[in-house]
Amino acid sequence: MQQYNFPKIILKTGKDRSIKRLHPWIFSGAIKNTIGNPIEGDDVAVYDNNNNFLGLGHYQKGGSITVRVYSFDEVTPDREFWRGKIATAIELRRRCGYLDNKETNVCRIIHGEGDGFPGFICDYYNGTIVFQSHSWGMYKLEEMFAEIFKETLGTKVTNIYSKSEKTLPKSNEITAENRFLLGSQPEGVVMEYGTKFYVNVVEGQKTGYFIDQRENRHLLQHYSEGKSVLNMFCYTGGFSVAALAGGAKDVTSVDASQIAIDLTKRNVEMNFPNCTNHNALAVDAFDYLDHLEKDRYDLIILDPPAFAKHASAMNQAIKGYTRINRAALERIAPNSIMFTFSCSQAIDKLTFRMAVMEASIQAGRKIKILHQLTQPDDHPISIYHPEGEYLKGLVLFVE
Repeated sequence: MQQYNFPKIILKTGKDRSIKRLHPWIFSGAIKNTIGNPIEGDDVAVYDNNNNFLGLGHYQKGGSITVRVYSFDEVTPDREFWRGKIATAIELRRRCGYLDNKETNVCRIIHGEGDGFPGFICDYYNGTIVFQSHSWGMYKLEEMFAEIFKETLGTKVTNIYSKSEKTLPKSNEITAENRFLLGSQPEGVVMEYGTKFYVNVVEGQKTGYFIDQRENRHLLQHYSEGKSVLNMFCYTGGFSVAALAGGAKDVTSVDASQIAIDLTKRNVEMNFPNCTNHNALAVDAFDYLDHLEKDRYDLIILDPPAFAKHASAMNQAIKGYTRINRAALERIAPNSIMFTFSCSQAIDKLTFRMAVMEASIQAGRKIKILHQLTQPDDHPISIYHPEGEYLKGLVLFVE
């Protein structure tokens, strides 16, 4: 057995089952003893109550997840170890058709637990890489990661931006700041199946753009020809541009944020100069639907922000999903199409589906499921970590 100089985490008897099944989270209640004095982000070695090695992870004080395991093998977590993991993630994206694609130059390169980087994501925007850490252990590695990406991808990388300041847990031991690790260009243009979008990695939500809806936007084009389309919670107008590219008769984009509406207008104008069949409104989504005339639209997209970021908010979130879907179903035209989504990790596929079913019953509308949607292949899901399947979607036929 390899000997580590790291602080040692001993688990209670019976509390090691999930880690033996390769689930990467260790909760505070599973820990029997801590040998040493780890601080935020320190490497720790995890053992069962019989001193059998279980894994290596990053330590976090406070919250319910105390250790995020990045290796279940007895390895040396040095630069070459992390370089190998990054190389594996890049190779997966290349096999999926990204990084060298002339029509799509935006993708996720590292998807947290799905790639064995718990608490860390990395997105690629046509030469700009954005890091976002949700654990201090990953944040401490960001400068090394930047060096490895530059070495590995070469001229494909011109900017690297760390955007972790607001995603890290609160700490009294360490601080973080958003900063460029390479270059200094905050805004650029990316291409997705030939359509173009402005992305500002400094000011935009998340890492700058919602990459995870790429394939679902592409699918929307198939249903858009000749349709009157309503895109709720439009953000930068991804679904609106897709609908117009698919030949929609007219498109309305709605978001409570005027900044989002301005970005939507920029993106529509860039792809369709002097467009006359697009309207963008900065209004509350629920208010808009409550006052919407019936049968105005025959294709509606509902892509709200996460109604439940934690399990404690699940009941309230279910009510929110039921309400917004009911409002849309009450007003959509007969024999129409609806795309509806949940990006709440705490809401599983069945729970979301039941909320939509309840909405249809309350609205008095019969629906059929045409597609069951999820995140694309550059957002892989570890089979040992089902929580990684955060994006759920349904394409419905509404009678």
